[in-house]
Amino acid sequence: MDNAIEIRDLNKKFPNAEFYSLQGMNLSFPKGEISGLLGPNGAGKTTTISIMCGLVQADSGHVQVLGMDVAHNAGSILKKTGIVTQQVALYPLLSARENLNYIGSLYQIPQKVRKEKIAYFLERFGLTANADKQVRHYSGGMKRRCNIIASLLHEPELLILDEPTAGVDIHSRTMILDFLLEYNAAGNTILYTSHLLEEAERLCKNVAIVDGGKCIVQDNIDALKEQVPGIHNLEELFLHYTGRTLRE
Repeated sequence: MDNAIEIRDLNKKFPNAEFYSLQGMNLSFPKGEISGLLGPNGAGKTTTISIMCGLVQADSGHVQVLGMDVAHNAGSILKKTGIVTQQVALYPLLSARENLNYIGSLYQIPQKVRKEKIAYFLERFGLTANADKQVRHYSGGMKRRCNIIASLLHEPELLILDEPTAGVDIHSRTMILDFLLEYNAAGNTILYTSHLLEEAERLCKNVAIVDGGKCIVQDNIDALKEQVPGIHNLEELFLHYTGRTLRE
């Protein structure tokens, strides 16, 4: 199976930082699947994603996304990639419809098509009734749902989500997870990070567990559980590889 993402020997140390954020990170994620990138706080997940998206430059190493080298094709990669960040990336004084119309215009989606896409996704994500309300008045779950729509307007082949359900209610979480399974079933690739391991186990076919800027283990979830006697779920597997020491 072809890989949507290939990361080899990736290293990164930010200016004035005491330690490397990434130390020889090696990862690969297959096309057409939902894969999990899991790790404790400070493990290197967000830095890895930022480098994949061309937002941060690595000190050394090689990253290929959708068959393209990030160092030379970041713009082309972003046209085929949707990114949902931990922080909601919307203008609070604009309505959901206004936000999405503006973002769609940045992707140069024709106005008529843009209007149809926005109407579809607002309905699909349960936001039609509040589409013209300022985003600052939205609940946390509504903001998260709108934030995801913004990443979907250009119909990306690869969807990268960094803690997309953090702080949302159970109804919004269920709706988001159901949609991601549907989007993947249509042939799209999803890379998913979350601290909610039960959620990751429901969504992901394979996972990579990272810590200290390195990949500790990566494989099919069922295969990983079989490799460690007494492991019954992803949470136990995660603690086995990352330990039980509290992290800041």
